[in-house]
Parts: sequence; structure tokens; C-alpha cells
Amino acid sequence: MTGTTTRLTGPQKAATLMLAMGEDNASRLFARMHEDEIRDISVAMSNLGTVTAAQVEALCQEFAASMGRAGGLTGSFESTERMLLKSLPPERVAQIMEEIRGPAGRTMWDKLGNVNETVLANYLKNEYPQTVAVVLSKIRAEHAAKVLALLPEGFAMEVVMRMLRMETVQKEALEGVERTLKAEFMSNLARASRRDAHEMMAEIFNSLDRQSESRILSALEERNREAAEKIRALMFTFDDLARLDGPGVQTLLRSVERDKLPLALKGASDGIRDMFLRNMSERAGKMLKDDIASLGPVRLREVDEAQAAIVSTAKELAQSGQVRLRDAREAADEMVY
Repeated sequence: MTGTTTRLTGPQKAATLMLAMGEDNASRLFARMHEDEIRDISVAMSNLGTVTAAQVEALCQEFAASMGRAGGLTGSFESTERMLLKSLPPERVAQIMEEIRGPAGRTMWDKLGNVNETVLANYLKNEYPQTVAVVLSKIRAEHAAKVLALLPEGFAMEVVMRMLRMETVQKEALEGVERTLKAEFMSNLARASRRDAHEMMAEIFNSLDRQSESRILSALEERNREAAEKIRALMFTFDDLARLDGPGVQTLLRSVERDKLPLALKGASDGIRDMFLRNMSERAGKMLKDDIASLGPVRLREVDEAQAAIVSTAKELAQSGQVRLRDAREAADEMVY
């Protein structure tokens, strides 16, 4: 192989550098690569032929120069997208970026296997039973079982009957299902996964202890009041549990660890404490009051941790549709008797 390094493809350049660094160093790099990357570089390496000393030197200089210019390299969605736009049509780049941002996996069925079962079930329940049967037959059995359990009972039975009668799916039909999933489900899921920075920060603040949260938010308000207000509005605190309706509170009570509730309510407002007590039997409520009283003085950090655990459980229940979090106006309009 002769000529400058610009004539080498990416895999050929990688193969050349790995040959130049010796077997021991190359083997350590191979150990950190994906199977597809190993295959691509191995193919390039086996077909490389002779690379002149001048080419190897030029390639090493090119690599060192690119590292020196950057002062370190950082890959991101944005930098990847800019690079792709220099060589591909915008619509193809948009498709690639949506696939990258979507769930991990080399094939469509790998990707579906990494989609939350509730999200997948909510999509599939609006599809034809035959389509759902094909999808469930292609993903892992344990994942398919979780999805099936979340489908409406009558619809789930239709899917089961079709799976029992299903023979080998024709290649054309399978490709059609893949195209539909990619065009409708995966692209929407990828767009939905582009999280707002304020939402991400609100989740982080929710996990802080009360003192750290107050300190950092106060400092942020001095620097950027608008951002602080957006984050504060998106945060879900223990007091926001007031947005649960009666059945929601009862579902939450069945889901939380028993030792967490007395500790969490020890530092709660009277309103939140009364809300929990209203949704318990008289005997259970009396036991809870006794448990709270018997705790004595407790560390604020322990109260914060217990409240954070209950908030986390409430959010998981809301995401799976088991409870509903009313907006502030609905909660305020609730009748008190």
C-alpha cells in the first residue's frame, strides 16, 4: 500500500496504528472494543498489505497533531451530528441520530429489548394483535412476559392465540414490522428522550439532602433566577405528595417500606401527615402515630433519605400508571368534609 495517509480508510488507519504499537498494547485495546469494531479492524488489518515507514510516521504525526489541537477529545451528539452533516444528506443524518439516541442495541429487536416494558406495552396495545405477536416472539422471553402482563386482558389473549398459531414469519412481513417500528415508535421515543436540562437538574436536586438543595438553589438564584425558578417548578418534593388522590395514597402506602413512613412523617407538614392518616384504618393510623412518637429526636439527614425514598416510589408508580399525580389546581379544588 503506497501513498499518503488520506488514502487510508478509518479502519485501515486504526489497524495500522494498532500494528505499530505491538501485540501487547493492541490486545489491550481489542479487549475494550465491541465485536463489530473488532471485526472491522481485523478485516482491515488482514487486507492491509505493506504500509511504508513513511506512511506509518505520517499517520502517527496526524494522530498526535489532532490530539494536540484538541487538547483532549470529547465526543457528543452535537459533534457527531456536525461531522455527519459534512458528508451525508440532512434527512439521513436525522435518521442516524434518532437511532443513536434511541435505546441501545445493534438490531431493532435488541433495541426493543431495552425499552421499558410499560412504554412498549402502551405502544403495542394500539397495534394489531398479529403485529404484537411478531414483536413478542422476537424479543427475550422474560421481557415479552412483562409486556404481555401489562396488555389489556382480552387483547393479551388475542396476542397469545396468534402466537400459538404463528408459523415462521416471512422475511418481507418481518421487514415491514421493523420499518414500522423504526418509523413510528423508535423515532418518537428518541425525540422524547432528548431531556431538557432543567428537568435533568430538577431530578438531581430531588436527590440532594435538604441543606445542600437549599444552599445550591439559593446560589443559583443569585446567578440565574430564571433557571432556578424553572428547576424549582419541575422538582417533585415530599410535599407534592398532596397531589395524590385517595386511591393513589393507598397504593403508595402498600408500596413503601414500613420503616420509612414514620421517619418521613416525623419531619413532614401537618397537612401531609393528615393526608396519610385519612387514608389508613383507625387502627393502622394509631399505630403510625405511636411509631412516630416513639422515634424521639432523629437526624434531619435520615428524614430526608426516608422522604426521598417515598418520593422515588411515588414517581415510579406514576410512571407505570398505577397512581395519578394531579396538577396543583386539581389538588387545590379538592373538597374537604
